[in-house]
Amino acid sequence: MATLQQLNEAREALHLLITGQSTVRVQRDGKMVEFTPANRRDLENYITQLEGQLGVGAQARRRPARVIA
Repeated sequence: MATLQQLNEAREALHLLITGQSTVRVQRDGKMVEFTPANRRDLENYITQLEGQLGVGAQARRRPARVIA
């Protein structure tokens, strides 16, 4: 089960990756995983997975309703 600490660590790792640190390491499922700019999408997916397990994070935004004439 995901923990808030894991989510915070993953978010911090993404921040470091985006702001110029070439490689970041995150503990995932008991193993150390290394992320580089080339696999940034994997890290973003991991964060989304943790957010889903914890019931937090960005929810998909819906567009405003419109009248169709």
